[in-house]
Amino acid sequence: MGKHGFIFLVFALLLFNCEHSKDANPINLTHYVNPFIGTDGPGNTYPGATVPFGMVQLSPDIGILGWDRIAGYFYQDSIISGFSHTHLSGTGAGDLYDILVMPTNSRFSERIKDNNFEPFSKFSHDKEKASPGYYQVDLLDYGIKAELTTTARTGIHKYTFPKDSLSQIHIDLGYALNWDAPTDTYIHVVDSTTIEGYRKSTGWAKDQRIYFAIKLSKPFKSYQIYKNDTIATNPVEAKNTKIILNYNTSDDEVIILKTGLSTASIKGAYKSLEVEAPDFNFENYKEKASSIWEKQLQKITIKSSNENQKTIFYTMLYQSMLAPTLLSDYNSEYKGANDSIMKADGFDRYDTFSLWDTYRAAHPLYTILHPKCVSDMINSLLAHYKETGLLPVWSMQGNETNMMIGNHAIPVIVDAYFKGIKKFDVELAYKACKESSMVDSRQLCTYKTLGYVPADDDNENWSVSKTLEYAYDDWCVAQFAKALNKTDDYTYFLNRSENWRHVYDSKSTFMRPKLENGNFIKEFIPKEYTPYFCESNAWQYFWSVPQNIEGLIQVVGSNEAFEKKLDSMFTLNPSPEDKLPIFSTGMIGQYAHGNEPSHHVAYLYDYIKKSWKTQKLVREILNTQYKNEPKGHCGNEDCGQMSSWYIMSSLGFYPVNPAQGVYAFGSPLFDEATINLENGKTFVIKSINNSDDNFYIQSVSLNGKQIDKNYITHKEIQQGGELVFTMGNTPNKNKKADMALSSKIYN
Repeated sequence: MGKHGFIFLVFALLLFNCEHSKDANPINLTHYVNPFIGTDGPGNTYPGATVPFGMVQLSPDIGILGWDRIAGYFYQDSIISGFSHTHLSGTGAGDLYDILVMPTNSRFSERIKDNNFEPFSKFSHDKEKASPGYYQVDLLDYGIKAELTTTARTGIHKYTFPKDSLSQIHIDLGYALNWDAPTDTYIHVVDSTTIEGYRKSTGWAKDQRIYFAIKLSKPFKSYQIYKNDTIATNPVEAKNTKIILNYNTSDDEVIILKTGLSTASIKGAYKSLEVEAPDFNFENYKEKASSIWEKQLQKITIKSSNENQKTIFYTMLYQSMLAPTLLSDYNSEYKGANDSIMKADGFDRYDTFSLWDTYRAAHPLYTILHPKCVSDMINSLLAHYKETGLLPVWSMQGNETNMMIGNHAIPVIVDAYFKGIKKFDVELAYKACKESSMVDSRQLCTYKTLGYVPADDDNENWSVSKTLEYAYDDWCVAQFAKALNKTDDYTYFLNRSENWRHVYDSKSTFMRPKLENGNFIKEFIPKEYTPYFCESNAWQYFWSVPQNIEGLIQVVGSNEAFEKKLDSMFTLNPSPEDKLPIFSTGMIGQYAHGNEPSHHVAYLYDYIKKSWKTQKLVREILNTQYKNEPKGHCGNEDCGQMSSWYIMSSLGFYPVNPAQGVYAFGSPLFDEATINLENGKTFVIKSINNSDDNFYIQSVSLNGKQIDKNYITHKEIQQGGELVFTMGNTPNKNKKADMALSSKIYN
């Protein structure tokens, strides 16, 4: 071998060893998750510790009221008042914040009115960090380091104290924030390392119950227990109770506090500790939580040279799994929606179903990534039906909140059925869907009689939006009925699914509020935000006919007229004098990415052979409405919907009709993405010549064969294979693959 050949061989071996070493020690995907995205601006997320779909969300509380602090934390603030065990992710609902824990000592005793005179400490983001399943912060006024981690049903605190003869741990059940208010709390000191009790509260969800068992790694030397702010004797029961545990601590002394939860009983809370947190090895729990997250994040692996986009992607994947949340304990018991203690037979009971938001993309994403968990979610929706006689609208902590509109448990159930997720009672599921559509409550009485929900100027409540949402749910029931050979029901609900036509006004070419006498209201400006539309205006809700886009195009007049209206949607910018409500954010013309009714609209060009316009808009939304920073969400994250839109759209497709089993093509963001399916197969998505400028699809192939369609079905993804997009910097207006997507295709 010559000299140059030898050098080449050495170089090749070095390169091989380098690559082999890199593969042997890959960066964990948890490294790319930034839990602080959405903690500033309108995102309303929390940075604390949890595991996928877990019961516990152990996170810091600022302790001050306000919309910005709905999740307990706001990035712009500078104090922390403690760490509570339950939080909502990205909503506008000010509930939970159960069982506040705060370590203190003699170094600092200031109190302020803004946080209701609770103990607090200043903190700095320089001394704060978070990763999946872990949160850490230095409480600067006390010199105490606080670390948090969780299992599914337990929260584990690690406090590192300085030397002090009056180190304390405060456990406050009376602490409340925003809409939350305690109704009955109980604390019982069992011994010097064990405390048990419960916190019952009301708020948006009227009857919330959290039972707890706390174990401490070090016995406390004494305690003070309070009943309605008055010192009392053990045990205590009142609306407002708290306990302060007293310690002598040496320098850098660690005390671990672990809390088991149950919504059914103190016995169930002890069981949570026994099964999930039997010892005080904090690092072990932290590593287990990280490993659980890593396993879930590995369900999608991406290749991209853009590290920032990787962080956004994996943070969105992380946030898509923060809800729904576990409700049942290890005894399979939970607080039911009928206010009784119920038992989940053969499934884990979940709640926190923000269905008006999440039926659109989050639940379809779960059918791809978490079908086993989806089965439990469907059984949970059916459990709610058995407990109340209706499917949930927006359920939380074993309560129906009746927030938002529609019957959107129906598309979630129907979608799961048609995708083969059938580990639930199908006949019961159909019965639940039908009966929830036939009741007289929630304005369904007039909807069934008139074919629309009439406007009522005296007591208006989103009449146009309700009509459109109910009509879509009716289509879902019709498809379910057809599959089960219930012909009469199919015909009835299919006819009802066309009720959107009753609020379409050909004169204005908008969905327009209609009075009970059949007349449209006289004063009508489409871009105004009025009580006739749910958190939207007429521009944003016009497109809410995902079950029959062809019919919507037809009433507008033609593909050309529909295209012109779509173009106007994205170019008619609000005027400086327009009063935009808090939910109108992420604006592109009248399109509001910060709120859910707009989420499918950019994909509607796929229905009129103008897919390149979808591709351009989707890439714009991906690149402008999500950022790797605390203000990274343009609107409420909404229990996984905002993040799920990003996940699906960045992969290159989106469910315009969430129960159709069909995903419209957009513009894939990454060079390669691999979906590791639960059935053991892989689905690979490649984008050739992809770049910031090359966002137009030139051609598409599936498993080596060019396809002449602009969508893919759920069934095709589940079979595994390879989807290849060839990208370019100019629209390919003549490609065969620009065949119009149809509402008639099914799975």
